[in-house]
Amino acid sequence: MKKVLIQNSEQLELVREEIRVSSQFSHPNLLPLLDHAIIEVKPSQDQSWKHEAYLLFPIHYGTLLDNAKATKAKEFFSTSDVLQLFRQLCAGLKHMHTFDPPYAHNDVKPGNVLATYRKGQSPLAILMDFGSARPARKQIRSRSEALLLQEWASKHCSAPFRAPELWDCPSHADIDERTDIWSLGCTLYAIMYGESPFEYALGESGGSLQLAIVNAQVKWPVGPDPPYPEALHQFVKWMLQPQATVRPCIDDIIIHVDKLISKFSS
Repeated sequence: MKKVLIQNSEQLELVREEIRVSSQFSHPNLLPLLDHAIIEVKPSQDQSWKHEAYLLFPIHYGTLLDNAKATKAKEFFSTSDVLQLFRQLCAGLKHMHTFDPPYAHNDVKPGNVLATYRKGQSPLAILMDFGSARPARKQIRSRSEALLLQEWASKHCSAPFRAPELWDCPSHADIDERTDIWSLGCTLYAIMYGESPFEYALGESGGSLQLAIVNAQVKWPVGPDPPYPEALHQFVKWMLQPQATVRPCIDDIIIHVDKLISKFSS
């Protein structure tokens, strides 16, 4: 059960939009909204909200963010499980990207991917939290529109997984669902190594997360022994292209991950 305390009309509209968007999708790798309610509450002296929203979802235990903590403790997924989890995440995202109109999730990250472990099978990955999901395609035709998009992204798209064009949007740009592909590349890296490929910048003296992202400055940590195949590193780099126009689309990603699964799964 997700509970949201609503203080103003803007927050109320955001919750209604999340409910509307969540109700549109039906896919085994997207978390379904089972039921919802928005109720009025009478504020007391120490309460400023006027509504409460309740969103009911199926119960699952743990996200890839929880696994990331284990990864930092040097407990890694196998190459096969990395690819199977990622393939399922791609399947859920494809459902959104091929919707009419196409939707971007806008906050793909390990903390928004549920991982359910099944005996004798690869873990099940389910993408959740559609509070930032919006129609993917936007035409930016002025500096003011670019700044508005950047401001929106700063509130709704987690910084370490945010695409370069959402950090520094040109005054003339066509934004599309490939913002999610960047986040997908960051998430694949995080499934392997426990954090975004750019979070190292936060720990460096004078380091800048934004500069690391817009310049696609990826650092590869020490992984499991034996290490992940170089083909997985190249796969991540393919998704982390600063220019969105040359970034692959979700169908390209699925074709490639299926080839990698055939090559590396036991």
